[in-house]
Amino acid sequence: MTTGTAGSEWWRSAVIYQVYPRSFADANGDGIGDMAGITHRLPELKKLGVDAVWLSPFFTSPQNDAGYDVANYVDVDPIFGTLADFDGMLAEAHDLGLHVIVDLVPNHSSSAHAWFQEALASPPGSPERARYMFRDGHGVNGELPPNNWESVFGSPAWTRTTNPDGSPGQWYLHIFDSSQPDFDWTNPWVHERFAEILRFWLDRGVDGFRVDVAHGLYKVDGLPDYTPPAEGGSMGGGLETDKTPPFFGQPGVHEVYRAWHNILAEYDGERVLCAEAWVEPLATLADWVRPDEMHQAFNFTYLETGWSAESVRRVVDDSIASFAAVGAPSTWVLSNHDVVRHASRLALTADNPQGDGIGPRSAGLPDPVVGLRRARAASTLMLALPGSAYLYQGEELGLPEVIDLPDESRQDPTWFRTNGARYGRDGCRVPIPWESAAPAYGFNTTGESWLPQPAEWTTLARDAQEGVPGSTLELYRTALRLRAAHGLGTGTLAWVRGYPDAVVAFRVADVVVVTNFGTEAVEVAGGDVLLSTDPAGERRNDSGELVLKPEQTVWLAAL
Repeated sequence: MTTGTAGSEWWRSAVIYQVYPRSFADANGDGIGDMAGITHRLPELKKLGVDAVWLSPFFTSPQNDAGYDVANYVDVDPIFGTLADFDGMLAEAHDLGLHVIVDLVPNHSSSAHAWFQEALASPPGSPERARYMFRDGHGVNGELPPNNWESVFGSPAWTRTTNPDGSPGQWYLHIFDSSQPDFDWTNPWVHERFAEILRFWLDRGVDGFRVDVAHGLYKVDGLPDYTPPAEGGSMGGGLETDKTPPFFGQPGVHEVYRAWHNILAEYDGERVLCAEAWVEPLATLADWVRPDEMHQAFNFTYLETGWSAESVRRVVDDSIASFAAVGAPSTWVLSNHDVVRHASRLALTADNPQGDGIGPRSAGLPDPVVGLRRARAASTLMLALPGSAYLYQGEELGLPEVIDLPDESRQDPTWFRTNGARYGRDGCRVPIPWESAAPAYGFNTTGESWLPQPAEWTTLARDAQEGVPGSTLELYRTALRLRAAHGLGTGTLAWVRGYPDAVVAFRVADVVVVTNFGTEAVEVAGGDVLLSTDPAGERRNDSGELVLKPEQTVWLAAL
């Protein structure tokens, strides 16, 4: 029972803000963010100008992978509060005119989930074991894993069980941590349980779901050996279709999302499914957002595009064409909880595969000044593109990746499973700063923080940027206000020619956007400056043309 006109749904042009609950705002002072903290800070997101909030997992969990190891899909983990706290947060968001999207994790559960514990307690071949990917081992006594697959987090993707009599048992598959066993999606029982989970949250009033590892779920029949290419990211990104891992991007996933699409369509309010699918090329990713499947898919090809005018033009063209071919909007994104923040990533000078993270011993560490300048330019370019855009908490403050986390404070499974060879994702998950002079920068009132916050964040705190011309916070607020006023999210992009190759220039609606990716200043002809990433340095030549410096973006009124 969807409402509205097809093609005008709110999610097609929405700006959606990702809240990572444990690092957003902490109301009870235990050092971990919670529902009450989110509720308290929602007015700030409304003031920022976003349309919706996506919450990373807050379900009951042992927190071995920061909540992506779910032990109960229909309750709130006590560290975040209660279902009543969630309902209060949802009501406050809706009162503010904000939609709320929750994270769903269907590829795997926690090993602490009752479903998996029942499977462990049941014999091979039982209905309980059929919920997950249990297999006999190879070798004389089954002492070898069923295949050579490696976990996304490093080390083998199989763990052997122990029988009730103490003898070695079957193996179970976990594409992620050993505490995250994979479901067997060939089993109808799994489909039925997740349909119930969807309805539970839809009945409470959520506006949709971001689907974790949406390109997972199904595995190639026979589970053949697979050795990933060295250049591949941990989630399969950066690989063409013929190199896709046998546990990602399999055709069976599409029937799942067709069924889910139909469930959401029973509810009013234009509910939305967004895929976290690390799939390339873009024409293949578009299969996830065909009219009867998901509504959005994160554009990770765009996220992983480097600081290059040619590359940006190509990925924008490919994205718009690929998604338009199936009637879907492109969904732009530059940062999230799994990647190096783009205020650092865009200034790296060495390869850094997704999932590796950066730390003190990483090669090619970024210049923070260059990184912030490029991030501001890239963000304002992205926010002018037609379609939907996702923001990650703290990027509106210009937060960089936290590089110098002490080894003993790190918590990402990647760090432990690779014995410190890969830093993982902790650096983008540090609790964000709200007030420069408050304990924990206003994250709470006690000064506790589950990951340490760097001293240099004093100048990046929200209150230090509030109302300050040229600050990153005010840049985002201005961009979002202008985006809405000029209808950029629903516009059509047309390239503006005549600039050097190192310059990206396009028009959407009545706004011309120009970004200088080069190392030399360029002259820009156009109308009034609506927005600039360097307003203090703005100057014009003798002919009155704007001089656009390197690593700068401007929005101009079209003549």
